[in-house]
Amino acid sequence: MRINLASVFVDDQDKALRFYTEILGFVKKEDVPITEKFRWITVVSKEEPDGVELVLEPDENPAVGPFKTSLYAQGIPFTSFAVDDVYEEHERLRALGVVFTKDPVSHGQVTLAVFDDTCGNLIQIMQMNEAA
Repeated sequence: MRINLASVFVDDQDKALRFYTEILGFVKKEDVPITEKFRWITVVSKEEPDGVELVLEPDENPAVGPFKTSLYAQGIPFTSFAVDDVYEEHERLRALGVVFTKDPVSHGQVTLAVFDDTCGNLIQIMQMNEAA
């Protein structure tokens, strides 16, 4: 068994697709109309085009709003993406206008930072640190 799909709930699929591809650098894999209003949109890492797909899931379900609002208010990231260098990625994204709620900080084995994805979520980026 392996992970095939992961979802992030977004308030606007078009805005999310632009942010996740043009800013974060993911690649669109699927974009299929489901209804007149919604699409099945997935993005993948450039480094792993056949890897796990991230679904840009509409947040229309009534249960999603309170869940997202609560996580955001508590400063809890919805998901986490691995990067080789958090400091470098932090600077790259800040230069593109991404707003960070937590600048890079080392926590022993990991260094992480948290940003707003403009679609109602906090997203964490993290790198594994070398053992001392």
